[in-house]
Amino acid sequence: MCDLQSLSELSLSGNQMSGAIPKCLGNVTSLSHLFLNSNMFTSTIPSSLWSLNDLLTLHLSANSLTGFLPPEVGNLAAAIYIDISMNQLSECIPTTIGSLQNLVTLYLAHNRLEGSIPVSLGSITGLETLDLSYNNLSGSVPESLEALQHLDNFNVSFNGLSGEIPSGGPFMNFTMESFKGNKALCGIPKFDVPHCQVLNNHRSKRKKVEFILFILAGVSVFTAIMCLGFIFLKNKRKDKATNAILSVAPERISYYEISRATQQFNESNLLGIGSFGSVYRGILENGNDIAVKVFKLQSEAAFKSFDVECEVLRNIRHRNLTKVITSCSNEEFKALVLEYMPKGNLEKWLYTHNYCLGFIQRVNIMIDVGSALEYLHHGYSTPIVHCDLKPSNVLFDEEMVAHVSDFGISKLLGDGESVVITNTLATLGYIAPEYGLEGLVSTGCDVYSYGVLLMETFSRKKPNDDMFVGDLSLKVWIESAIPQSTCQVIDANLLLNVDEEHGYKIVKFTSSILDLAVKCCADSPNDRINMKDVVGEMQKIERQFGVEA
Repeated sequence: MCDLQSLSELSLSGNQMSGAIPKCLGNVTSLSHLFLNSNMFTSTIPSSLWSLNDLLTLHLSANSLTGFLPPEVGNLAAAIYIDISMNQLSECIPTTIGSLQNLVTLYLAHNRLEGSIPVSLGSITGLETLDLSYNNLSGSVPESLEALQHLDNFNVSFNGLSGEIPSGGPFMNFTMESFKGNKALCGIPKFDVPHCQVLNNHRSKRKKVEFILFILAGVSVFTAIMCLGFIFLKNKRKDKATNAILSVAPERISYYEISRATQQFNESNLLGIGSFGSVYRGILENGNDIAVKVFKLQSEAAFKSFDVECEVLRNIRHRNLTKVITSCSNEEFKALVLEYMPKGNLEKWLYTHNYCLGFIQRVNIMIDVGSALEYLHHGYSTPIVHCDLKPSNVLFDEEMVAHVSDFGISKLLGDGESVVITNTLATLGYIAPEYGLEGLVSTGCDVYSYGVLLMETFSRKKPNDDMFVGDLSLKVWIESAIPQSTCQVIDANLLLNVDEEHGYKIVKFTSSILDLAVKCCADSPNDRINMKDVVGEMQKIERQFGVEA
């Protein structure tokens, strides 16, 4: 194909192509439209593609592409449409993207992009669609975007953005849907965020000038004070005892504050009881909700579980993992203080009659869970195996974003390790064969558990249901039904109150999901796909369902 020097459009979307995108495509300078979306391409985007100066359309979404967007993306001067969503791109969005003056549509959602939103985007005057949702972006929403008078579709939801949401220009037409999942944003009431504390602009500027003059006038004194203060604090911290053992300086919460927050661990605040302890809801004096996991001191396993959770959670950060606020530990008490999840867990939503999850909700939940496992397996320096994935360990925040919790029996794989041996067993029904029979733990164990969870989520059948006796298991039942008899295993609630055409689509895509689940549950860990590919497949299904719906 790279020899087709007159090729104008190449469309290979919606196949099962894998491996790397050929570098030589960058030599086909006649290309105007390149569609490689919805495949299984891996590796990085070839740098040669950024030299296609006449390229109008670049569609690479729903693959498993890694790496980052280089500054050379600004070379696509003719580009009108760029979609690289639903991949695994990381690092920052380059400021050179603002030089794409012809760009109308830009999709970068569902990646791992970090850093701030480039102010230079505000110079793309013809931009109509900008989707940066489901990333790890931080900082504020640039005021420069107010200049984009043609911007109709804007989405920065589920990032880590903060500060005031602009209200001028196209922002007058946006709703809260564009910004949800960013807990530190503020602005006008229609965005459903807190009010910002804004100083008068003139006063603010005047104070800035005064502040600068003050620094210039007293720089020597100020520097001396800061140095002395730093030395004092450093020495003080060495001597000061702390009950917080997480490496990132956490909020300090004493035992007495925890006791008051939970009303002395009153049963009315009890959220659940597990093998190693109990979880209570609490409300701190500042009004913040917390969940407190109190470990049983009588159990040696509980002591070990506390140490494991602290070790695992001390450094990992991901939007789909339960956030640890701090820990509290002494000879008579051990607890973790966690972010409170107000919407309960997946088990409640699946099996309580007055709760119901729609098809796309279930897809998004399982993408969230898969993204968390992908991070644990591939996104951290030491691979982490959760070891106990099940519905009760999938918690929901206010926005129904799923968070994987309970790392009490997790395993950290050391340098070069792919398998560890353990005597600790997880919940029956979700355990991979090699884990249950031989105590062999690898990332493949989590993939197996994820496959079981997929089957359970879309069939609403527990792996230990009474119907599964003898050689019949949840996996065998599902495997024998798809794709011809998916209707016999799909949760009937998914087909309630939907017309025939929509019901057909739900059954069709559920069949694809259950087929993926079976691949996750291969008997040999070497035959199971990894979580990167699983997440890519789930994102592809979500995207294709949206297109057909």
